[in-house]
Amino acid sequence: MKRRAFLPLLGLGFALAAYAVAPGDTAPGFTVAELGGKTLTLDSLKGRWVVLEWTNPECPFVQKHYGSGNMQATQKFAADNRIVWLQLNSTSPRHKDHHSPARMRDWNVAMKAVPASAALDESGTAGQAYGAKTTPHLYLIDPGGKVVYNGAIDDRRSADPADVPGARNHIRMAMTEVLAGKPVSVAATTPYGCSIKY
Repeated sequence: MKRRAFLPLLGLGFALAAYAVAPGDTAPGFTVAELGGKTLTLDSLKGRWVVLEWTNPECPFVQKHYGSGNMQATQKFAADNRIVWLQLNSTSPRHKDHHSPARMRDWNVAMKAVPASAALDESGTAGQAYGAKTTPHLYLIDPGGKVVYNGAIDDRRSADPADVPGARNHIRMAMTEVLAGKPVSVAATTPYGCSIKY
């Protein structure tokens, strides 16, 4: 009997570990360096809807969403609706996938990416505070500083751009719902992609 009681708790532990910051939690504050050199804090965005997107240009799953234009279209939807989109790269400077600010800027220009801001989190402090696991991994934060979505960009767990048109874009749906004054119907999903190279 004791063993049976323990197993569900063990499973719950794994579930909680998957979401270091769960929907309903206060979004951890952070300070990062924007690609242009300015310092950006989450506190400076209080009162705004904010999307956090973890990225790595070398990741095939990131390439799927940028190569197809899906990420840019989702960023534009956010911008058109006055939602701040912050692109974050937490790749360690010691890893071969690391991009300098200039290289990230060049990649964003080449991809025609339209985040409101882009920043490096080279220490990994912001990513680890959120429990960001993959690239991409997305969060939606409400104007009061609560997380209302945590997870994957969509429900097609592949690196194939052909899967984009038939996918349910979770983050876009979450933004659509909150803009309509509705709760997020799917507030947490399991992110997929390349592991973040902390």
